[in-house]
Amino acid sequence: MSDISPHAVIGLIVHHHIVEADEPLTPESDLFACGLDSLAMMQLMLHLESEFKVRIDPAQMTRNHFATPTVLAQWLSHPNRSAA
Repeated sequence: MSDISPHAVIGLIVHHHIVEADEPLTPESDLFACGLDSLAMMQLMLHLESEFKVRIDPAQMTRNHFATPTVLAQWLSHPNRSAA
């Protein structure tokens, strides 16, 4: 699996209007403070799976995994993420 960058995650969020942040998203932006809620999280999951060809177990869709673009990218790129 190739590495997924925080900037690629940000690009996906912005392109699909997942959150409407007042300020530009950065790799360390708190996605929940920017408006990520449960519905937006599901939309983001579907776009991540489609764009990056990954499978995300809905049981692992936690605030910890979706906290920031950096955290999300690192988690998605981790080879043992299903065990995380």
